[in-house]
Amino acid sequence: MKDQDRKKGALSDILVLDLTRVLAGPFCTMLLGDMGAEIIKIETPGAGDDSRRYPPFIGDDSAYFMNLNRNKKSITLNLKADEGKKVFFDLTQKADVIIENFRPGTMEKLGIGYDQIRSYKPDIIFSSISGFGQTGPYRDRPGYDIIGQAMGGIMGVTGWPDSPPTRTGTAIADVLAGLCACVGILSGLLARHNGHAGQKIDIALVDSVVSAMETLIQIYLVEKREPQRVGNRYEFIYPYDAFEAQNGWVVIGIGNNKLWREFCKAINEETLLKEEKYRDNADRVKHHQEIQQIVEAWTKPKTVKEIINFLLARKIPCAPINTVKDIVEDEHIAVARKMFQEIEHPSAGKLKVVSSPVNMSATPPQIYSPAPLLGQHTNEILTDILGFSQDKVDVLKLKRIT
Repeated sequence: MKDQDRKKGALSDILVLDLTRVLAGPFCTMLLGDMGAEIIKIETPGAGDDSRRYPPFIGDDSAYFMNLNRNKKSITLNLKADEGKKVFFDLTQKADVIIENFRPGTMEKLGIGYDQIRSYKPDIIFSSISGFGQTGPYRDRPGYDIIGQAMGGIMGVTGWPDSPPTRTGTAIADVLAGLCACVGILSGLLARHNGHAGQKIDIALVDSVVSAMETLIQIYLVEKREPQRVGNRYEFIYPYDAFEAQNGWVVIGIGNNKLWREFCKAINEETLLKEEKYRDNADRVKHHQEIQQIVEAWTKPKTVKEIINFLLARKIPCAPINTVKDIVEDEHIAVARKMFQEIEHPSAGKLKVVSSPVNMSATPPQIYSPAPLLGQHTNEILTDILGFSQDKVDVLKLKRIT
């Protein structure tokens, strides 16, 4: 896939200045880049994004970095130097979007905050991602994914009643914040298209997790009851849980009374349908321990594959609990849905990365180019986008501005 094919993308006329690093911000700009936006990743000379040094590695190159930073161009720029800031302001004049994930106040201290930029670029869409947001008593606290998970509440409800609070298996606070920033940026661009001015988008890791807590927070708001850790089962539906099999685990999701009837018939437990205590979801949730024992009496003698094949043949929702290996080798995920794509990196060679989960019929997201080497596109950006002479570019490099 050649970089010029980007013109076919949904965001092909959008230029994004990306001052983010590690995960939340790069995840957002990865999505925008997959949809065709031109992403200029601005990195510190000689260092770059911290995640360039995160495992796993292919030689000296971080696969962590390469997955999140495909479809981007890298320019090194010293934003603490006046000449570096001047180059940044020049780029801002060409840009539609600026996104950063420094601590609140950092951009203002550098002299390149939202208010400073919008004074001469009023239509800019300026997105900030931080741990706690740009306002409020916690704004200056450092924020990492585990902080977002803890303060946002998801750790408090993840795990079992007798286990300690548990972080999710992935950096979900960062990912949620990246998704929220992407939605905010796209909404800001649409609003601008409809005649509104540019605007600032303020995304907090904690807010993003709080939003994802959805019904669990409604329980407290309505009932003043604090939801507790309940393992793999669901607060409102049962059986909707993980059940032990002969050689592993399966999940079964019985979401309504019709499915309950079909499930009981399938496992030859139709007598359960006559029990008042199992009549509705609320009743089954109340007696979930009894039902768990009944279901596992049926699942434990059988293999995972036997259970899945048997239940799916009867259109009863169920699934194996995939390992990462299972996911990568799954014919639906890996082949039919094309969730993994092989690309060629200039120094790492061939590698597979996770594809975009967004499917669009007319302007499908694509991987147009591999993640950049540090500063790989500095010369190209300064000459082609800003029209600098090669002599000027050379002087900036000599002064360590780029």
